[in-house]
Amino acid sequence: MNPFRWSFRAQFLAGFLGCAALLSYAIYTQLYQGLEPCPLCIFQRMAYAALAVVFLIGGLHAPRAMGGRRFYGGLVALASLVGIGIAGRHVWLQLLPKGTAPSCGPPLSFLQETLGPMELVRKVLTGTGDCGTVDWTLFGLSMPVWSLIGFVLLAGWGLYAAFRRRKGRNRL
Repeated sequence: MNPFRWSFRAQFLAGFLGCAALLSYAIYTQLYQGLEPCPLCIFQRMAYAALAVVFLIGGLHAPRAMGGRRFYGGLVALASLVGIGIAGRHVWLQLLPKGTAPSCGPPLSFLQETLGPMELVRKVLTGTGDCGTVDWTLFGLSMPVWSLIGFVLLAGWGLYAAFRRRKGRNRL
């Protein structure tokens, strides 16, 4: 079965399952392998969760009209771009030479208690937590690199599903 001939519903539900699998693995590494997430990791998880919700709602709704599909494609692009930005920032922090990366500072729970929402987002995106430390690799690539790859692939998958022309009677 050719995945590029799947219905919009099937493609979006597959995107949801991909996000759910990635989130499950991230939680598994935290709970069973002892990898504590830094604030940027947590924000990447939030972006994956938002992307999963878009895929799930789009898959359940499965609009027949191209305008509805494009709407969901736009939401996929938005959630993916946020995730790409956060993961890209994380990769950049990890690529900085030792000693030149911004200080990581206090844990996210302390920041949530002491800062307002906008200050919290600004603080996290400017390098709080152990963001420059590489604790895990697969094929020589760190988890933020794999996260960035995942966002790009899921964005492409969702945009293809939303914008491709469908032929024949089975237009879902």
